[in-house]
Amino acid sequence: MWRLIKALFFLAVLAGLALVAYAYAGPLFFPGDFAPPSSQTTQPVTLGVE
Repeated sequence: MWRLIKALFFLAVLAGLALVAYAYAGPLFFPGDFAPPSSQTTQPVTLGVE
């Protein structure tokens, strides 16, 4: 049972490190995934005048 807990802990740490590495290195290798939307969105707003 202890081996299973250690293995799960190791996999969780490894997944955390992979997530941090993707957050830092992702824009260098996958710029399209991190790019903001390129279309402009306008929406009319009606203000209540009192």
